[in-house]
Amino acid sequence: MSDLLIENGRLIDPSQGIDRQARLLIRAGIVAAIDPEDEVIPRGCPTIDASGLLVAPGLVDLGVEIREPGFEEDETIQSASDAALAGGYTSILCNASTTPVVDSPGAVEYVRQKAALANGVRFYVIGCLSRNQEGDQMAELRLIAGAGAVAISDAPKPMVNDALLKRSLDYCRMLKLLIIDRPEVPELAECGVMHDGQVSLVLGLKGLPTEAEDLAVARDVRLAEATDGRLHVGPVSTMGAVDMIRRVKSREIKVTASVCPHNLCLNDRMLESFDSRFKVHPPLRSPRHVQTLKEAVADGTIDAIQSGHMPRSREKKMNDLNTAPFGAAALETTLSTIATFMVEENVIDWSTAIDRLSCSPARIASVPGGTLSVGSAADIVIIDPSKQWTVDPSLFRSHCISSPLDGHDLKARVTHTIVGGVVRFQLVPDLNRIANCSDQS
Repeated sequence: MSDLLIENGRLIDPSQGIDRQARLLIRAGIVAAIDPEDEVIPRGCPTIDASGLLVAPGLVDLGVEIREPGFEEDETIQSASDAALAGGYTSILCNASTTPVVDSPGAVEYVRQKAALANGVRFYVIGCLSRNQEGDQMAELRLIAGAGAVAISDAPKPMVNDALLKRSLDYCRMLKLLIIDRPEVPELAECGVMHDGQVSLVLGLKGLPTEAEDLAVARDVRLAEATDGRLHVGPVSTMGAVDMIRRVKSREIKVTASVCPHNLCLNDRMLESFDSRFKVHPPLRSPRHVQTLKEAVADGTIDAIQSGHMPRSREKKMNDLNTAPFGAAALETTLSTIATFMVEENVIDWSTAIDRLSCSPARIASVPGGTLSVGSAADIVIIDPSKQWTVDPSLFRSHCISSPLDGHDLKARVTHTIVGGVVRFQLVPDLNRIANCSDQS
């Protein structure tokens, strides 16, 4: 589909300060005009009637585990692409947590070629900060960047080598590369299962103390200040982390931060069920932390919301709580989670939600997207804000069917995801397909 007209929708684009009913014309995969004159619209142009719907820039995720190569039972590039499209994402940054890890130009090229074959969401590669993610020696950052990596990180592993992180911040400043660190002190978090607090004490489960994150964030932001490097910390989950990020931002230090949706809506009492679907990372914290994170998203201390998609196969998540891996599917529920627990509760409005899910992540990663300005790629999500649905992970497009929101009633759902002017996901046909499959069975 080279041309497309979306009309009667509420166009929300924080990058341009737009929040009003408008028509959007797409020509050859590019945003051609907002509110075009009738004579500008090609004769016979395909049309989407977005009456009662929201039209916004496609979502951008700052860190997704795709698991291929090496762990295809958890997720593949194709299944991650399908899941992302169903969740309204048009661009995702891929963590280097594969086997082999993405610490060479060849590994970057492999992911990019496989992503092109998936023919769906736009994939951007995050290269390793250290060789083999071992934290000892710097990876070949210049070569990795030259092969197309847009950021550098050992996530989901934290960077524990202070000296290496400092050198990397200095070096990546010259390369104009973003470094992403998942903040945690491993020695404090070792063998932890859940948030370290009263609930973990009662349940007799090893806790993940907030200090493990707080100390790592303190080190990260101090090194970012010392080197003037570009650093993103996240996802974060504690009040202490929010406080430090807020203070360094007041000094105009180049630090950004993100949070996962599960840390904005669920708390550590969920683990009283001993259900491994609630074993996620960052862990579900106490209600005080949840409220602080919500306020930080609202006031801009936390710049972005990332899905925290860490897919793990059914067999792995069926283990008991102590031995089951951290992880959950989140790409298909993130937008609705934010709509339900943030927008519906009047913590933020839709414009702020789109900014945190689309505009800010694109700006932080310096990738195309996050805008519907004329001349930009037509990467668009259309949302039904009043659609209510119940999370059923068995219908996920991801290989992972473990979700802490399993059975929750959510508000708002993606109806269309458009990448480069092409409708890559449409909700209604998928629902019809599911109904037909049910009838046949």
